[in-house]
Amino acid sequence: MAVFAIGDVQGCLDPLQRLLDRIGFDCAHDTLWCTGDLVNRGPRSLATLRFLKSLDARVIAVLGNHDLHLLAVAAAVAKPKRHDTLEEILHASDREELLEWLRTRPLLHHDPALGYTLVHAGLLPQWNLADAQRLAREAEAVLATQAKEFFHHMYGDLPDHWREDLHEPERVRVIVNAFTRLRFCDREGNVDLRYKGPPGTQPPDLLPWFQVPSRRSRAQRVVFGHWSALGLYHDDNVIALDSGCVWGRALTAVQLDVEPPRFFQVRCPLEPAS
Repeated sequence: MAVFAIGDVQGCLDPLQRLLDRIGFDCAHDTLWCTGDLVNRGPRSLATLRFLKSLDARVIAVLGNHDLHLLAVAAAVAKPKRHDTLEEILHASDREELLEWLRTRPLLHHDPALGYTLVHAGLLPQWNLADAQRLAREAEAVLATQAKEFFHHMYGDLPDHWREDLHEPERVRVIVNAFTRLRFCDREGNVDLRYKGPPGTQPPDLLPWFQVPSRRSRAQRVVFGHWSALGLYHDDNVIALDSGCVWGRALTAVQLDVEPPRFFQVRCPLEPAS
């Protein structure tokens, strides 16, 4: 009954299946955590979504920014971007079933027995675990009941700082941006979403979110993806797993129920979109 976490798949089904074979994933007994961005930019987004959904209770996937973008496009709120690979899903016979499954994925998953928390991108420095859990449920409730209305306000970088007295739609935008787009903050916890490169390339006043000295979740072990330029990273009580599969680099998994965690990778040659 192993627990494996895997980085951003983004429609790269063949490397995913090769990695699952390599780790000996048993779909009857093991559990697979996915860091989000299940779809988009890779060649087999539809087949990937169908496969992961078929794992039922054996998969725990959090929402990523590409997953939310798909839902916004499907709701006719956003337009597809130039390099999106979402058309197969949008025209699939089981489209609505797949989209409903995706929409009901959480923004955060915490396993107190394992002592790990799963998100797509990160946690704001102002949040402790209880804050993050509460705010994730708040945003998930909006996605459950007012998704289309929220999608009209989802795209945007502001506000760039968390305040408890924020009101919708800005409040939910900050929450969702933190869970699905976060990389860098300044020392006061102000978010800068412009910089996407690896640590060391950002302006000197910015830090990776997990290295902000005042981060209140520092005692929590956090597993995340999203930051392909960071790559596989295991330090600062975090495990970053987006190793750039969709860019032709690698897909990474980690076994979380052992100490120390065990890492696995497969190479991901670039494949043309179908």
